Amino acid sequence: MRGGPGGSASAAPAKRSFPPVVDAQARVLVLGTLPGEESLRRGEYYAHPRNLFWPIIFGLFGERAALDYAERLAFLTAHRIAAWDVCEIGERERSADSKIRLERPNAIDRLLDQYPLIRVVAFNGMTARRLYDRHFARRATLTYFALPSTSPAHATIGFSAKLARWTALRDVLDALGDSPRVISG
Repeated sequence: MRGGPGGSASAAPAKRSFPPVVDAQARVLVLGTLPGEESLRRGEYYAHPRNLFWPIIFGLFGERAALDYAERLAFLTAHRIAAWDVCEIGERERSADSKIRLERPNAIDRLLDQYPLIRVVAFNGMTARRLYDRHFARRATLTYFALPSTSPAHATIGFSAKLARWTALRDVLDALGDSPRVISG
């Protein structure tokens, strides 16, 4: 393909996902699309300072988001929530989910088989849902939630409204029983 000044090729750089954040107690899997630029730079899920993922996850349980990434991950798993991305690799200009192309999905089916206590798959935004549905069949044994994106690119819905929609995760965790593990800090 040719494009750009002087006929140079114009391929977006390939981006690669992180390993999943999951343990044997996970009941909910939250799927994003592909890490954004700031997340890739820092090697952390949802690292952009205006991304609402961490404030929402902590807010579901009446807590303020920890600043330390390891503490964030421990909180997530202690509350039986796993996180991963639909795409293992894909081309994308900057952090725009709508611009993801030539994607290859992560092995989500294998993850769900390996962690059979996961009962819910929640999509962090409509693009994650669309990409999942492109690559995977839905399982009758799972419940699926399409939640508003926590990305700063989707700021038309404010924090309070997003938190209210994401409360479905806390409700399903409560309904599944098993108290979250206590984390010491």
